Amino acid sequence: MVNVVFDKVQKVFGPVVAIPDLNLEIASGEFVSLLGPSGCGKTTTLRMLAGLEQPTGGQIRIGERPVNNVAPGERDIAMVFQSYALYPHMSVSQNIAYPLKKRGVPKSEHPARIKAVSDLLQLGPLLERKPKQLSGGQQQRVALGRALVRDPKVFLLDEPLSNLDAKLRAHMRSELIELHRRLGRTMVYVTHDQLEAMTMSTRIAVMHGGNLQQFGTPSEIYNRPVNTFVASFIGTPSMTLVEAELLAENGLKLKLGSTLFDIPEALLARRPSGTSRITLGIRPENIILGSGDGTATIRLVEPTGHESIVTLDIDGRQAIVRAAGDTPLRSGETVHFDLRRDRLHFFDHGSGQRLNSDTQA
Repeated sequence: MVNVVFDKVQKVFGPVVAIPDLNLEIASGEFVSLLGPSGCGKTTTLRMLAGLEQPTGGQIRIGERPVNNVAPGERDIAMVFQSYALYPHMSVSQNIAYPLKKRGVPKSEHPARIKAVSDLLQLGPLLERKPKQLSGGQQQRVALGRALVRDPKVFLLDEPLSNLDAKLRAHMRSELIELHRRLGRTMVYVTHDQLEAMTMSTRIAVMHGGNLQQFGTPSEIYNRPVNTFVASFIGTPSMTLVEAELLAENGLKLKLGSTLFDIPEALLARRPSGTSRITLGIRPENIILGSGDGTATIRLVEPTGHESIVTLDIDGRQAIVRAAGDTPLRSGETVHFDLRRDRLHFFDHGSGQRLNSDTQA
């Protein structure tokens, strides 16, 4: 197993700066997701690691080896593409064996290695089929098998589940988690789907505009987002971000609309003086309906079965709440609400940077 390092890496396409300055170290054996919206630079980052794009500046290392000038085939990596890229005229067995043939592995070794991979991925009954005879999930497993048979140091996966339906994607997520657990190899996974990243990753690198916004565990990313972009991008439904005020009078108070809430001073890294305008972040599960001094109007109730997603109007500010599915709620009615104070997020109104104490939510 090896680590992967991006050291001050830049990538420029003509006048467009795709990656201005990327510093990222992926530890040996980690499953790291590069997560962000379209155009954030995640696929460009993966392609530079694969050797399909050359960095404009900086250095990429796999283990202790700089690979900027190393050909893709010499980097000891394997890549699984979104399109699977299987050879349609070859059987499953031949598709899996093809990398062995290209690397000059003796033919006598092929059967044992194909069997090991096919057993791992449960492809045994499919070995003589052609790709057109396979389902999307089966084709995905064949693409993974073709990568696995090489026994590379690093696996690169470029949105490999995006062509599958929701049920099959959930199944393949479980298979990839189990595969990583068994192999223990370094895996770098590109996705725009935050659910995939949250459920599968050791750590997540959240990217936006070519810049690394935050690199941390799923729990850190969710519970301690460093800025409003990360806060709003992670979570389904997403975090509510609204304008509010902090008042440093007779203790610390939060003014949300017309309601004042007492706030523990330990929540903030630095105590404000006077009145400070901030951006308040509230996860949907951290608004409590039916009690408290706050009042709001219900604008929309979306039942999903075990819970309802409720849209509130708090003095002109929209907030999203999770409520138990059996809670009687109707659009247009007024409800009381409270906040889980220790789970609130505070961001600078101008820069969007996090203001919470590191020891708090």
